[in-house]
Amino acid sequence: KESAQAAVSFVRSRAESLGLPPDFTEKNDLHIHVPAGAIPKDGPSAGLAIVTALVSLLTKRAVPPDLAMTGEITLRGRVMPVGGIKEKVLAAARAGIRHLVLPTRNADDLREIPTDIRRSLSVKRVRDIDTALDWIFRPAKPTGQGGG
Repeated sequence: KESAQAAVSFVRSRAESLGLPPDFTEKNDLHIHVPAGAIPKDGPSAGLAIVTALVSLLTKRAVPPDLAMTGEITLRGRVMPVGGIKEKVLAAARAGIRHLVLPTRNADDLREIPTDIRRSLSVKRVRDIDTALDWIFRPAKPTGQGGG
């Protein structure tokens, strides 16, 4: 619940800088329903993911399907460390995730991850939500052989 409330507050406070209409907060209300038994969770680690989902929805920018993230957020836009990094990273790797966004202050937790798994992942460490969003929604690099 606290993750969803912080995410909504952050998006409302940054609506204009996210490219939303100037009257967005007056004309729209945001509500996130997270049923208590829907997904087991401990603490506020879903904050960064909820902010990202809201920004994706409201700005019509897709989150890469091979990306996962975790992090507590503050109303001032900081991304705070969370617990269970080893378990989350291992689960992400098993699910085929290739890119992770983690709080900078959880960097030491990555030492617990087996080297082969660590090397298979691209990890972006972030201190604030703006940095995370810039990285998550960065333009995709062109792929392919090129034409000629």
